[in-house]
Amino acid sequence: MRLLDPEVRASPARVLELLDTEFTEIGASGRRWDVESILTVTSGGSVSPESPVKVSEVSGAVLAPGIVHLTYFADTEGRGVRRSSLWRLTETGWRMYFHQGTLAG
Repeated sequence: MRLLDPEVRASPARVLELLDTEFTEIGASGRRWDVESILTVTSGGSVSPESPVKVSEVSGAVLAPGIVHLTYFADTEGRGVRRSSLWRLTETGWRMYFHQGTLAG
């Protein structure tokens, strides 16, 4: 949820603390993202305090030691997206390895 916080997103250093060096994402638009492209978007104010992302239906499952699958529903100004991410435990903490968003009808 910290990656949805406008203050965290505004700081590339704080975002990098949460992303794995091998991070990839398939966005709700179908676009493929990597660490560099995500940093460009997050630092551009894609989430503002005036229109926060509303998160619900949060669920997590341990897939293996040090690997967690997280799912949730995100609503940003009426645009609903089902989100899924894989997190892995590294020497420096939990980092998102993969993320995917699918538009909800």
